[in-house]
Amino acid sequence: MKISKLITVVALAVLIAAGELSAHDYVPGKPQSHAIMLKGGDLYTVSSGIQLQTDLVFENGKITQIGKNLTAPAGAEVIDVSGKRVYPGLIAPETGLGLIEIGAVRATRDGSEVGSITPEVRTHIAYNPDSEILPTIRSNGITTALVVPGGGMIRGRSSLMNLDGWTKEDAAEQLDLGLSVSWPRQSIITAWWMTQSAEEQIKNNNKSRKRLIDEFKKAFRYYTAKQSGKKQPQDLRWEAMAPIFSGDMPVMISASDYRQIDQALEFAKEYKLKIIIVGGGESWKLTDRLKRANVPVILKRVQSMPMRQDDGYDAAFKLPKQLADAGVKFCFSNSTGGPSTWDTRNLPFQAGQAIGAGLAPETALRSLTLTTAEILGVADRIGSLDIGKKATIVVSEGDLLDALTNKVVYEFIGGRKVDLNNRHKALYQKYRQKTL
Repeated sequence: MKISKLITVVALAVLIAAGELSAHDYVPGKPQSHAIMLKGGDLYTVSSGIQLQTDLVFENGKITQIGKNLTAPAGAEVIDVSGKRVYPGLIAPETGLGLIEIGAVRATRDGSEVGSITPEVRTHIAYNPDSEILPTIRSNGITTALVVPGGGMIRGRSSLMNLDGWTKEDAAEQLDLGLSVSWPRQSIITAWWMTQSAEEQIKNNNKSRKRLIDEFKKAFRYYTAKQSGKKQPQDLRWEAMAPIFSGDMPVMISASDYRQIDQALEFAKEYKLKIIIVGGGESWKLTDRLKRANVPVILKRVQSMPMRQDDGYDAAFKLPKQLADAGVKFCFSNSTGGPSTWDTRNLPFQAGQAIGAGLAPETALRSLTLTTAEILGVADRIGSLDIGKKATIVVSEGDLLDALTNKVVYEFIGGRKVDLNNRHKALYQKYRQKTL
């Protein structure tokens, strides 16, 4: 009896500790109850250039007025943002936010499902809106993130989440936005830790690619049979993939090697799929094809090492400008090959790095906001400062893309004022009091 009581106490202690590890204390913003005017700021609208010393009004969560010397609506809260920069909220398109809290603690990791063919997975089911990481991401101006599954080959469906809310339903911007797929590796690894010969690796690479294609064939046969009215046993995996064949959902294919990208483009053409390339490290080698096929690229971290020994040291730095010059639509992520989590906070500085390598500043900002929204299919709601769009807005004292001057002082998501405190700031304030 005593032993059972001890086990119960230990179990409760573990649960309480896990809760403390995965919950923050900051209260989500309340729904907007009155008009708010941001007065006299420099508006980086993205869609209509920079409008200096301009007012912006939003009501019921949407932007209603933009102009100089506006009259505040009755009962409006007026916030003087003179000398500050007003931006649309930044969008992170490849993250594991809310799925992984502490990488070293297994109980806080829910970023992938068991198995390699799991299209029925939906990331918002596991999303934790109380994650301690989310407030640290918001503090750098990132308001919205696409939460994607990690793991196997056909990994599951991603959801676009706002980074403030009481519940996952409350935070959802759009559920089941895309199907995430990892294209099988095509390169040969010669590192010391690789135990397989080159021949074995080639054989396994081809085997993986064949399996991926075979699984898509099964899903397509299931879809066409259902469209024709043929009765068949329900399969949740293939039901989840039906929207990609009807054109209602894109396939987000992780591929960086140019051979992976080439194969993915051919595959998409055969099945008439809408695809988005994620990673795209060597997409510069296929810009003509990407442009012709109207396939966008979600770039992995720009602050990266070259993929190959004979690449220039700045190959990753220059890639955004190369795509922009070629007319290929792209956006930034802070992924290194898998969905980013805590390091998503550095997303704006990836664009800043690209500016240093020649990318136009306005293109860089657009690629964090409106272009990302276009790629994800939500540009009618977010991504720019336009009348009628959601009031998802960031106010910074300096350049949002510059690590030295980025200082977010106000943030609104759908008109709700966001608490900008976080664990990092709390620890900073704590240790400022320490005496040597």
